[in-house]
Amino acid sequence: MCGMIITCVKNPSCEGLYLFFERVAMFTRNEKVVYPGHGVAIISCIIEKKIAGRVLQFFELRFLNKDMTILVPTDNAIAVGIRPLSSTEHINDIFKVLAQPVIVKQLDAAVSNWNKRNKEYQGKLRTGNLLEISAIYRDLRHIEVNKELSFGEKNLLQQTENLLVEEISIVTKTEVTDATKRLKELVGCKIRHNNESIRTV
Repeated sequence: MCGMIITCVKNPSCEGLYLFFERVAMFTRNEKVVYPGHGVAIISCIIEKKIAGRVLQFFELRFLNKDMTILVPTDNAIAVGIRPLSSTEHINDIFKVLAQPVIVKQLDAAVSNWNKRNKEYQGKLRTGNLLEISAIYRDLRHIEVNKELSFGEKNLLQQTENLLVEEISIVTKTEVTDATKRLKELVGCKIRHNNESIRTV
């Protein structure tokens, strides 16, 4: 059995007992982690439940930006994409991606075929990879300069912005408003024309 037992209480909703642990695998109770597509959550406790005769361990995740709490099997945490918060160095890499100009040919391809793009974007969101999310945000911001975004694009832009701002503000210990401002300033709205010249839009 992994971890130190903190307390034990009867669970009225299912058979068995809740057993509370300080640590399981690489995650610790009260640690902030990222759940793909939903943002930052705190591991409020690590519990063990007996269900249908089987003893299972769960992370109880309480999200910081929404009124939602979920249980994730500890054995399945990595598979669903739960990860620690990004390091400061990784956040700096994110800033570099956001500051990169978008090549026109890539932009034209991104503007067309929303259904295909959305499928690709959703796949990237599910990975929880902050570099992928920042690239989606950057591309949508550039598209926004050239055309009015569709309803789906606007929702995705807001979702990626929320995910980025939340993690960046926590890691860099800055206010959400300051993180949002820096995020928008970094996307310089510069489009590279076939690697020949750059114009400011």
